[in-house]
Amino acid sequence: MRLGGTSFRTFVVYPVLIVAWELWLNDGRVRLQPWFLALAAWGYMQYRLAGRYRLGLGGGGPGMDAPPERLVTSGPFALCRNPMYLGHLIFLGGLALSLRSWLAATIAAGTAFWLHFRIRRDERRLAERFGAAYLQYRSAVKRWIPALF
Repeated sequence: MRLGGTSFRTFVVYPVLIVAWELWLNDGRVRLQPWFLALAAWGYMQYRLAGRYRLGLGGGGPGMDAPPERLVTSGPFALCRNPMYLGHLIFLGGLALSLRSWLAATIAAGTAFWLHFRIRRDERRLAERFGAAYLQYRSAVKRWIPALF
């Protein structure tokens, strides 16, 4: 994880800020709903495993600063075009539910809004890099949720 990168913010900075806020707001206590921690764990694991899969098959770096050398359309990328970004949102949703935190829910919504625009930029770059193969993939696989959106 790059310091200052999206992953560092999602998986380190935001949780620390949210827990600190909730401790301050609730007189040093955290209102934890532990069963939702599984959702946060799922999001983090989805991010990590999809990233490892993409790096293994596509090359490049972990983000679009070092874009993939090959188009990856199998595995988790056959189900949705952005399984790593979706992992961020699942993690943040799990964090919001686990801590019953309006701040975490607001951060999750803001991150979803921001990621939408980042993805649009990433998709333009991928279309330029991979041409017709990417355009065909984009028309066949949904951006976020398989068969829905």
